[in-house]
Amino acid sequence: MITKIVFDTNVLISSTLWDNSVAQKFLFKCIKENVQIFSSQEIIEEYKEILARDFDYKEQEIGEIFERVLQFLNLVTPSKKVDVVKEDPDDNTIIECALESKAEYIISYDKHLLKLKEFQGIKIVRPEEALGF
Repeated sequence: MITKIVFDTNVLISSTLWDNSVAQKFLFKCIKENVQIFSSQEIIEEYKEILARDFDYKEQEIGEIFERVLQFLNLVTPSKKVDVVKEDPDDNTIIECALESKAEYIISYDKHLLKLKEFQGIKIVRPEEALGF
């Protein structure tokens, strides 16, 4: 049984913006089964930035979405930096969060993270794979 996971920013967006998406179904399953979902300030900042830039949400709307998101996220402050994802260094924040929270899985659609498959015992999978757990 999975107890601790980290959602990559793209999964966080898919699970909170698109009704009935695989990511949202996985999110609901995690909430129902009391799986702890971790995030960090860096991930949250990227999430808010994408909502504004790519989806044209206004600050007040982002605030409302974020309030709902905070109901299921546990925030951590990573204590160490890693340099694992050379092709996209921003992805390292996801790994740092997972290490800090002692997560068992990173749930991601990001090709750079998925290519790793695993890092220090943390498995990296798509929501479609994780739904089967």
